[in-house]
Amino acid sequence: MVRFQFALLLLLCCASRHVVAQQPATANAKSSLDIPQLFATTCGWCHSDGGRVAGKGPQLMNTQRDDDFIRTRIKVGKQGAMPAFGSTFSDADIEAIIHYIRTLKPEQE
Repeated sequence: MVRFQFALLLLLCCASRHVVAQQPATANAKSSLDIPQLFATTCGWCHSDGGRVAGKGPQLMNTQRDDDFIRTRIKVGKQGAMPAFGSTFSDADIEAIIHYIRTLKPEQE
């Protein structure tokens, strides 16, 4: 089962590299990613409900972690828990992801 999960995670990471276009990092760069869609398709495997509730990974809504921690975790990952996305996402993409996390609110029913 662990090998299957690892293979699935590896497949998702490789697939996301082809979907996400790299942009040069500049101070004024903007992300072209659809961040809610990214969470629904890639991040949502572990961060459920768009990051609003814990899944295999922690809940991101209302996280007490600072932006530098989140930025580093996205870039270098955590062995055995989260893949590194530093070569997948530009700095502007990562900043957009952090902004998305900071603005998460419970979904209205």
